[in-house]
Amino acid sequence: MNHNSIIHHVSIINHDAEESFNFYRNILGLNLLMKTVNQENYEMYHVFFADKYGRPGTEVTLFEMKEGKDNQFGANAFDRLLFKVPSVESLKYWEARFDEYEICHYGIEVYTDRSLIRFEGPDNTPLGLIVISDQENVHQFNTDEESTVPVEYQILGLDSIHARVRYPKASIEHFQQLYNWTSVGQQTFFDTDLTVEILHNHNQDMYHEIHFIYDTFNPLEDQGFGGIHHVAISAEDEGELQEVETALDKLNMVHSPIKNRGFFKSIYYRDPNQLLFEVATLKLNMKEIAFEDKAFQDITLYLPEHLEEKRAYIENQLQK
Repeated sequence: MNHNSIIHHVSIINHDAEESFNFYRNILGLNLLMKTVNQENYEMYHVFFADKYGRPGTEVTLFEMKEGKDNQFGANAFDRLLFKVPSVESLKYWEARFDEYEICHYGIEVYTDRSLIRFEGPDNTPLGLIVISDQENVHQFNTDEESTVPVEYQILGLDSIHARVRYPKASIEHFQQLYNWTSVGQQTFFDTDLTVEILHNHNQDMYHEIHFIYDTFNPLEDQGFGGIHHVAISAEDEGELQEVETALDKLNMVHSPIKNRGFFKSIYYRDPNQLLFEVATLKLNMKEIAFEDKAFQDITLYLPEHLEEKRAYIENQLQK
C-alpha cells in the first residue's frame, strides 16, 4: 500500500504572513503557488510555495498565526526541513546570499555523505539546503527563469525532514508499515551523541528521506511560531487515501475524516510519538494562476470553489 509515496508538502507556523512571503519568495526565490486561507480558521492566511507547476514534493506552506508564542524546541516534533539544491557550488552561492541578508546559518557541513547548510527562517524556523543525492539528476526538476535566484543555484524541491522522537522504533515501524519506506541504518546525528535512523522512499521521480532522531534528553516541544506544524505524505488518489484510512482504523489510531480541501483530499493523524501527519492526494485540483511581482497585500486571495461564496466574509476576517 502506498509504495510510491513522497513527502507531499510541509506546513510551518509563522506569525506574519507578509514577512514570511518576502523571505520565501524574495530571498529563497521560491515560486508562489497560491495565497489562500486556513480552512479551519478564516482569520489565518495559508500561503503555498512550490515549483512553477505546483508539483507535490516541492511544496512548503505557511500558516499565519497572529497570536501565540515562539516555538519551544524539544522532542516528539519535526526538527528541521531540508530543501534540495543542485551542487556544492550552489551551497557556496547560498552561504554568500545568507551573509548578504544577515540570515543565521552554520556554514557548509557534511552529513550522511552529502553537503548541506543549515539556516534559520522567519521566527527561527529550522531549515536547510542539501545537495541532491547520487541517484537524482538535476534535469528531473523544474527551474524558474523569472526567479530572483540564478537557475544553476535554485532550490529544486523538498528533500528530507528531521524528527526528534522519544521512541524512534515505534515511529519507524509505523512508517514502514504504512508507506513501505526503507531504512538505510543508523548513524550519529551531526556532532552530537544522538542516534538517527534514516528512512527513504521508493519513488523514481522524487527521492525523499525522513530522519528519526532518538532524543530522550530534551523536553517535549511546545509548538508555536517557527514550528513545523505537520508533514504531508502523498496518496496516489482517493482510493489509496481510503486504504490509509482503513489501515489507521485497523491500528486503532485516531484520525480525522477525509477532508475535501478543494485543491486535494486528505486525512490527518498523529503517529506513536504524536507527530502530526497528513496524507494528501497527488492531483492538485486548481486553476492555473500567473502571479505578477506584487506586494503581498496586492495579491488576490485564491479560494477553492466551495469557499468562493464566502469570499467577502473571509477577506473581512483576514483583516482582523
